[in-house]
Amino acid sequence: MLAHTVENGTEAQPGTGTKVNPGHSWTVILMSVRSRALKGVITPVSAMASAEPLTALSRWYLYAIHGYFCEVMFTAAWEFVVNFNWKFPGVTSVWALFIYGTSILIVERMYLRLRGRCPLLVRCLIYTLWTYLWEFTTGFILRQFNACPWDYSQFDFDFMGLITLEYAVPWFCGALIMEQFIIRNTLRLRFDKNAEPGEPSGPLALANGHVKTD
Repeated sequence: MLAHTVENGTEAQPGTGTKVNPGHSWTVILMSVRSRALKGVITPVSAMASAEPLTALSRWYLYAIHGYFCEVMFTAAWEFVVNFNWKFPGVTSVWALFIYGTSILIVERMYLRLRGRCPLLVRCLIYTLWTYLWEFTTGFILRQFNACPWDYSQFDFDFMGLITLEYAVPWFCGALIMEQFIIRNTLRLRFDKNAEPGEPSGPLALANGHVKTD
């Protein structure tokens, strides 16, 4: 049965006699769509088209800074635990930027290949073994130029002073954090090439031109 139109332009719902304004219904729908778009539920086509994944160099930079920061914090915490030093003197080297940035970028490739094949703990074990291999290789090369910034000779289970088993658990925990929080979130980042600094180009664009998508 068709709805009955009354004299003021509204429609009566069949069997109810309730009057509904068609224009009002469309207004509610449009307002709902706009609200969902602003909240990020609906992604504008223009924003999706202009959003691109971060380049390998950009991701390398983020990974390098992360590794550099973590080493400073870890050495500061280690100094406090071992020597109870309230100055928290964290130390590292500029070489750490290259070492961590390159290593984590390679681990990122491992993650993308292994995530559907190996459970999490097995992947972290593989990352830990890679960390030992990378640490030994880079340390051995730097030592040839008297430039290696670390020396594990004072540890009981070291090998050539370049790696030590005492760090196995910290490296494993670091690998877990690296995959679950650093690599996965970095891969979600997108760069909006059409955004102007300080002027969002769309509902999902941030002031710095970056958006985060799942």
